[in-house]
Amino acid sequence: MKDTTIACIFDLDGVLVDTAVYHYQAWKKLANSLGFDFTEAQNEQLKGVNRMRSLDMILNWGGVTKTTAEKEELATLKNSWYVAMINKMSVSEVLPGSLDLLKALKAQGIKIALGSASKNSGLILERTELGHFFDAIVDGNAVTTSKPDPEVFIKGAELLNAAAADCIVFEDAAAGVQAAIAAKMTVIGIGTEENLPGADEFHKDLSTVTVQELINLVKEKHSVKG
Repeated sequence: MKDTTIACIFDLDGVLVDTAVYHYQAWKKLANSLGFDFTEAQNEQLKGVNRMRSLDMILNWGGVTKTTAEKEELATLKNSWYVAMINKMSVSEVLPGSLDLLKALKAQGIKIALGSASKNSGLILERTELGHFFDAIVDGNAVTTSKPDPEVFIKGAELLNAAAADCIVFEDAAAGVQAAIAAKMTVIGIGTEENLPGADEFHKDLSTVTVQELINLVKEKHSVKG
């Protein structure tokens, strides 16, 4: 039996780098400016959710109603604060295991794509010096629907010229896991089963993931499907 060929699609925030703290700080600043607070627990619910949907959820929590034009202004304001924060990011904010796994995948010639809701992925990849690992980048600027819609992962597979059944998605958000399942891809959950139902495997971070394990995981799923 020939070796199984795999392709890997990584979410960015919370999987490769830790930007959640900056999203939280920027959203909290916005909520406070509107006269209400925003908690870390609420921030957890925004994982994998795009900017405008996140804003709608926060305004709803605060009992605040805004026009479409006002929402656009608020989203732009939040993003300006967030971008100012991530402009100061460095390689030190790459999460444990990320660099080693990306290097190992590259060494074996495995194609890698980014599948992220972030519209600032280019800046983050530049600041953390991870950009050169990716054969394709699909982010919030390239898709029209956000996770749990599978568009971001389907586009990633197409750009890698990979079959969905050969793709492994790395996700830390429930919406992202659901998107990967909808795309008929294997999913590695970065977090717990409780928070990421439906993922095929769970890891605290990428430091415990090996390339051979990924190959075996896809091979097993192929054999089960016959």
